[in-house]
Amino acid sequence: MTGIDDPLTVAVRVKPGASRTRVGGRFDGPHGPALVIAVNAPPVDGRATEAARRALADALGVRPSVVSLRAGAASRDKLFLVERPAPGLAGALARLRDGSVG
Repeated sequence: MTGIDDPLTVAVRVKPGASRTRVGGRFDGPHGPALVIAVNAPPVDGRATEAARRALADALGVRPSVVSLRAGAASRDKLFLVERPAPGLAGALARLRDGSVG
């Protein structure tokens, strides 16, 4: 049984080296349907991962400190954890991933 304080796991596909940061879209990856995050940072020394973590936090309206990497440090396919997600956060995530938010 899951409680309100259980972390939310977010599958992400990172596209480093983009012209601008963009959060939205779906990629069917190894962790299931993933949210696409394009970042300007290169895939060097964890810079793209950190940029994706911050972009995810911004898109979900949470502090970056509550978003952490769970898996995929050296991969474009990552799992992030969002600690203490607010009610409705999973729905907002689904809208971003499935393209029903601009």
